[in-house]
Amino acid sequence: MNRRTMLIPLAVLVMYVVAAVFAPLLAPDDPNAVTLARRLLPPGGGHLLGTDALGRDVLSRVIFGTRISLLVAAGAVLTGGVFGVAVGVIAGWRGGRIGAVIMRLVDVVLSVPFFLLAILVVAVLGPSLLNVVVCLALVRWPRYARVAHSATLQARGRGFVTAATATGAPAWWIVLRHVLPEVLPVAIVVGTLELGLMVIYEASLSFLGLGVQPPTASWGSILSDGQQYIASAWWLAAFPGIALFVLVLAANLLGDAARDRLDPAKRTEIPKARRGTRRQARRQPA
Repeated sequence: MNRRTMLIPLAVLVMYVVAAVFAPLLAPDDPNAVTLARRLLPPGGGHLLGTDALGRDVLSRVIFGTRISLLVAAGAVLTGGVFGVAVGVIAGWRGGRIGAVIMRLVDVVLSVPFFLLAILVVAVLGPSLLNVVVCLALVRWPRYARVAHSATLQARGRGFVTAATATGAPAWWIVLRHVLPEVLPVAIVVGTLELGLMVIYEASLSFLGLGVQPPTASWGSILSDGQQYIASAWWLAAFPGIALFVLVLAANLLGDAARDRLDPAKRTEIPKARRGTRRQARRQPA
């Protein structure tokens, strides 16, 4: 993906972020204001995207739902990413039995189905915004741990790490100075790809009643409320579904672009002819 093409999903993602931050200013109405006299109004007139079964403005609820989706997704990516990278680096750097035990724990967590673990966590902690973030972070941190573990093992074999170890530098300094710069680009790629997946997971939990609880607006809960009116009030499910689709698509395209630019396995090497030309240019006297 070239730079110009990458700007399109980035611009779309920025628009969602702006809508989430300035939701109180952009929403035309209170998302939780119940007015039965205007229930199930079609799109148009005073309500651009219509109203739901309780007379609440759909556009306002979709805008405020953007805030919930991005907040949960960003919180889950940051929390799971930081914890997963830390665990993966420790396992890769220490190695031996400690590393083997940690990575077997990662395999165990990855083997548990997502919704089973989500239901277990929500049943223990209770459904809420914070618990959804915790649940998603608990489910997805092993993916960061795996890539961090692999990148750490590769970094340990590099010459600059071997030289730093031979000079007697402390392990924590070597990890922070030499290993983390090799791990972070791969972790950022995973986090970018995970962003769209976290949005889908949050909507799925809210759709099942395990996520953010009413009357807080969430795309999943809006879709859940609109499914019983799909034949008579199509807009209740259509517009939040479109908003969810566009956000996930933009996040995935941006993740692909980040992978092409940051993932060492995707980087293209400089052709030998160009390298030879640069070397000759450097050898020529000024």
